[in-house]
Amino acid sequence: MSFKIVEQTTPRLNRCELAVPGSSPQMFEKAAKSNADVIFLDLEDAVAPDDKATARKNIIEALNDIDWGDKTMSLRINGLDTHYMYRDVVDVLEQGGERLDLIMIPKAGTASDIYAVDMLVTQIEAATGRKKRIGFEMIIETALGMANVDEIAAASPRNESLHFGVADYAASTKARTTVIGGPNPLYGVLTDPPEGGGARDYHWGDMWHYAVARMVVAARANGLRPIDGPFGDFSDPDGYKAQANRSAILGCEGKWAIHPSQIPTANEVFTPSEKEVAKAKRILEAMEQAQKEGRGAVALDGRLIDIASIKQAEALVKQSELISGR
Repeated sequence: MSFKIVEQTTPRLNRCELAVPGSSPQMFEKAAKSNADVIFLDLEDAVAPDDKATARKNIIEALNDIDWGDKTMSLRINGLDTHYMYRDVVDVLEQGGERLDLIMIPKAGTASDIYAVDMLVTQIEAATGRKKRIGFEMIIETALGMANVDEIAAASPRNESLHFGVADYAASTKARTTVIGGPNPLYGVLTDPPEGGGARDYHWGDMWHYAVARMVVAARANGLRPIDGPFGDFSDPDGYKAQANRSAILGCEGKWAIHPSQIPTANEVFTPSEKEVAKAKRILEAMEQAQKEGRGAVALDGRLIDIASIKQAEALVKQSELISGR
């Protein structure tokens, strides 16, 4: 273990993060009653320029008036390159009460972007006497952001999670695709020709594998939650589930839902099964017994388990307890 200890961020359930446009207040009550762990009220891409001010007012009213239950509430502000951003932060924090938990920073490109928002939020909190400290979510959705992902992840003690924004990332890298997430039939390889002739097999690949895996490493190295972003085709639940499973295997804690129909799938994929939790508890029990007997490792079900197994099992059990607490 390195001498540097990675401090973990505020523990929150983040299996499903539901996007709700600030310009659609008719969706607020339904979102509040949904099973999403986190809701981000959006002032950026989902809101047309002429509707920005009205959407901001809608969100302020909603934070003050709607019962959001035990959900984590986030606000996606407009980009730092727009003239909307400072009003998003100032108006919502000054007028929206204490209900907001997080600010989502879109198109994070450098550590300085995070520093700028941190300075503004810190001043507002001090001026208003705000009791709850705002945390940050950063969307990595540009080539610049991916190039600087480590510095972004470490830029502020407010940082809680990194998100992969596949659509803008594709545009930024000039990827040859127009879909939001999902595979591309042209991204694949042919097997070698079989001996004696015959057809060659074609295997699709995951064109977003590197980006998601890179984000996960930066997040985990700084104690943050890695979250996968949107899957645009909400009429394809199987495709959404496949992408969510891929993200979970790579280490993500959750995924966005851009439609309420995606919420149950995200919760299912990112919730440990009873079988997994039971096995994790057995690992902890076996290792506890091994340590009492002075052993550093032990076999369970024909497989070696050691100190690393304890950490994996503890994380799984802790997540299960968070979910049970809901």
